[in-house]
Amino acid sequence: MTALLRARRIVTGTAELRDGWLTVDDAGLVSATGTGTPPPTDTATTVDGTIVPGLVDLHAHGALGHDFASCSADDAVAAAAHHRARGTTTLVASLATGSVDDTATAIAGLRPLVVDRTLAGLHLEGPWLAPAHRGAHRADLLHAPSPAEVDRYLDAADGALRIVTLAPELPGAIDAVRRLVAADVAVAIGHTDATADDVRCAVDAGATLVTHLFNGMPPLHHREPGPVGVALTDDRLLVECIVDGHHLDPVTVDLVRRAAPGRWLLVSDAMSATGCPDGPYTIAGSAVSVRDGVARLADGSSLAGSTITVADAARRMLANGTPLAEVVAASATRPARLLGRPAPLTVGTPADVLVVDDTQTFRQVVTQ
Repeated sequence: MTALLRARRIVTGTAELRDGWLTVDDAGLVSATGTGTPPPTDTATTVDGTIVPGLVDLHAHGALGHDFASCSADDAVAAAAHHRARGTTTLVASLATGSVDDTATAIAGLRPLVVDRTLAGLHLEGPWLAPAHRGAHRADLLHAPSPAEVDRYLDAADGALRIVTLAPELPGAIDAVRRLVAADVAVAIGHTDATADDVRCAVDAGATLVTHLFNGMPPLHHREPGPVGVALTDDRLLVECIVDGHHLDPVTVDLVRRAAPGRWLLVSDAMSATGCPDGPYTIAGSAVSVRDGVARLADGSSLAGSTITVADAARRMLANGTPLAEVVAASATRPARLLGRPAPLTVGTPADVLVVDDTQTFRQVVTQ
């Protein structure tokens, strides 16, 4: 069985197709794309709107009251399903700081969900973070990395660990970067008090990502550019942006777009309260209060993740006038590339298809 999808516009990871079509084979993979008259297929559907790839989220801690760092496998499946139902077809589960034993246990417990492709991998955010910019992470659990601890997490993951966020100024951090990169793990710079030189050393050692740019790090200063200055000027780095209307001012988002074209990407940093009503929650062992959908530490000292999905961020970017092709690149193509995956909706890739309508709403399309 071969299925055909047609739309007035299709935006893939490599092209924009006007009067476009794509075919899907019986394995659920894209078998061809094109414009104009399509080939004959067993079924054909014309959709009202623009076809785009399913979204990719490199940084999400949970949903529906479930935190990936501490919940059961069944609850992790439910949290992932919440994101998928809202357009995130590729999800990396982020584990916030815990004890070494608890973190290793959580990694091992989630690994089967990576094997069965419920999750696209695991992201370790902590415990190798700077206390001065810890955000919601418990200060008493933060420490510098050691080779033994790096190896313990890699062994527990057995290939499931895809991203690690660390502060590159910590003792042993640069060695940790090298060990992780050698194990095919992407290293992100974040929750850091690093100087520009510290960041450059980490990038030279193989770091390729900056975790939620501007948040969890010193602000840009004209004499001390720090992590933000390097992130905006070093073409080797991709940079995460949490576009929820709270973590970044729209002017700051525009600055990132202009300074780092082709390198910024959208993440949710969704915490367990995503999809839930306001109230008290926890993340990384810290008490959190969610009011009007905004998550902050109970003492009000810091934001504590978000309650959005990547589609919410993408919709906000579209509403601010960002071209759809650029939003697709930031929410699907670039994060897929960081995970080592081919450009989405190209031949041989999963037919994870969304449609964006005139109201900038993302909805899923069943291709089989």
